[in-house]
Amino acid sequence: MINIAADSIDPAILKANLIPEIAANIGAIRDLRRDIHAYPELCFQELRTSDLVAEKLSEWGIPIHRGLGKTGVVGIIKAGSSGRAIGLRADMDALPMYEQNSFAHASRHPGKMHGCGHDGHTAMLLAAAQYLATRRDFDGTVYLIFQPAEEGGGGADEMIKDGLFELFPMQAVYGMHNWPELPAGQFAVSPGPVMASLNTFRIVIRGKGCHAALPHLGLDPVPVAAQLILALQTILTRNANPLDTGLISVTTVHVGDATNIIADTCELAGTVRTFSDQMLDLIETRMREISLYTCMAHGVTCNFEFNRRYPATVNHGQPAEVSRRVMSAIVGEQQVLEQKATMGAEDFAFMLQKLPGSYCFIGNGSGEHRIPGHGAGPCTLHNTSYDFNDDILPLGATYWVKLAEHCLSFG
Repeated sequence: MINIAADSIDPAILKANLIPEIAANIGAIRDLRRDIHAYPELCFQELRTSDLVAEKLSEWGIPIHRGLGKTGVVGIIKAGSSGRAIGLRADMDALPMYEQNSFAHASRHPGKMHGCGHDGHTAMLLAAAQYLATRRDFDGTVYLIFQPAEEGGGGADEMIKDGLFELFPMQAVYGMHNWPELPAGQFAVSPGPVMASLNTFRIVIRGKGCHAALPHLGLDPVPVAAQLILALQTILTRNANPLDTGLISVTTVHVGDATNIIADTCELAGTVRTFSDQMLDLIETRMREISLYTCMAHGVTCNFEFNRRYPATVNHGQPAEVSRRVMSAIVGEQQVLEQKATMGAEDFAFMLQKLPGSYCFIGNGSGEHRIPGHGAGPCTLHNTSYDFNDDILPLGATYWVKLAEHCLSFG
């Protein structure tokens, strides 16, 4: 029997096959999560958070390794005699945004906020670590990967470059992210692409400035920029296969400082997202050509920069099926949904390029879980009113434990 008050947790979670010891410890897990939420740290600055993670792991007798990706922490839990090993990954960093919530655990650092739930991810993996270290009901090694800098810093790639998979050889690696609007008590996982690649571009159009009353004496970059913004969209409608998915977004336009001056330059910047390298190659090539020749046709020049930041997150078939089976045993098959691909990006993709694995979603609900003092906005990711759903902490931790025990079962 799970030793928790029925009115203290979402009924949908109570129906799940939670590990009793983890469920009974929900108060301590929640307090840990809220402490991390109150002291958010940006990418590669997760000093307090990584210290807290290292302190807890050491307290539970788990050997640790620090310094991969600057502030990353890896915990090592061994049991039995098998040489098999898997990795479980949680991200630790926060976002550069102002929190609008006023409850007690709201951010103490203005301009920094756990608006994506990485505080909850860290807490769930810590809860699983405590249980795994106590019971060790598996045969092999579980590597607990607490990763920095997911939010734009590519912390996963930095940990890999620092030798993550050489120092800690494993056969598979798994990740998990909370998902608002997916009801609490549900999971989603599927093989194949589940999150898009993230790529950024910058186009600087160079003309010749002049008085706004004498445009014939200059080369105005603004009309060129206007044509270029529209022309870039034809890549998706007239060059790419309409059955393939791609997204080109011009998100910033910077030009001029005065109304009576035609500026020398106009700068465009934005993002490109795809699920395949073939689509990405096509978009980058056509963007470069359209930028160059549109500018040339108007007598101006341009500098074109294209940066491939994060690859697409592509789940491997067998690990995704393993995740689905484990989830089904916890919440029932009907509560494990098909994972609908999103154009958001995730640097766990770098790990999946190196090893088999899967990246799943755990339902965070629609925001009804938020206590008084939350902001007026929705409880969506990267929103100033967001807060992680503490009710799902034991569910996520149970999944991590059951996954490790399944992958490293005896016999």
